[in-house]
Amino acid sequence: MLATLPYLADTDFPAITRKGLEVLQVNLGYRCNQSCLHCHVNAGPHRTEEMGAENVATVIDFLSVSGVGTLDITGGAPELNPHFRHLVTQARSLGVRVMDRCNLTILLEPGHEDLADFLAANSVEVVASLPCYLEDNVDRQRGKGVFGRSVTALRRLNALGYGRPAGDLKLNLVYNPQGPSLPPEQDALEDAYRAHLRTNFGVEFNSLFTLANMPIQRFGSTLLSKGQFSEYMALLRGSHRDENLEHVMCRSLLSVDWQGYVYDCDFNQMLGLPLRINGKSRERLVDLIGRDLSGTPIAVADHCFGCTAGQGSSCGGALGE
Repeated sequence: MLATLPYLADTDFPAITRKGLEVLQVNLGYRCNQSCLHCHVNAGPHRTEEMGAENVATVIDFLSVSGVGTLDITGGAPELNPHFRHLVTQARSLGVRVMDRCNLTILLEPGHEDLADFLAANSVEVVASLPCYLEDNVDRQRGKGVFGRSVTALRRLNALGYGRPAGDLKLNLVYNPQGPSLPPEQDALEDAYRAHLRTNFGVEFNSLFTLANMPIQRFGSTLLSKGQFSEYMALLRGSHRDENLEHVMCRSLLSVDWQGYVYDCDFNQMLGLPLRINGKSRERLVDLIGRDLSGTPIAVADHCFGCTAGQGSSCGGALGE
């Protein structure tokens, strides 16, 4: 796979600093039952990296004293980590909102038949990747048959009360463009998703998050191999909006990798650009317990234009939504 950091490191992206910490995003490992073309983690069935019990305990310790309101769990397929359920129940016992970035098909895998029930019983917010509402497009991006299995999983979640307008169990979907283009306007696309999924499959959901594809890992390597990297970066840079800088997710989020090292965001984690304070080359979460990171600088490179282009992009969709 072609590395993209050498093409991103020399940047004129504006300098930004941290505000108060609101979200702890934890990557439990890179193993996944899918291998999606747009994956910025380069996750797949053959990845073996996963967070162990000691680092999971550190996450729980951090949550217990930090006042962070949201735990955002990601992967790979985070549910494949053997400590996933322990982390969820402990975080919920602390009163922390828990989000599970779920690829949907994991709910149908052998050994995970009760996973949807577990998520519902613990009031876990499901953020489900469904990069299009059309079957051919999803299967092209994520693998043959993935769309059909995703719809089955969505129906299972709906049956448990997820995605209902008046319910407490939140089910949000995530859209990624098929190639090197910016996401369309989020509200209009959400209406299209809702109409198609409701009419054709009886599926309900709460909100749609539109995310720009980041020019890193698998997607970035594909751009380089096709000679499209420079063109895509020109699109991102040309679409930059200064007003989005106030709302980029790295200002209120801390990203933790499977080894317990911390980063300003998940994208920096995949590029190996760690959070740096006090002159250290990189920091571990265990050393930040009780620390206030407000005002510390955020590590930036050219991929950051992916978050400020157009309507903006974050793990919670378009900025300001």
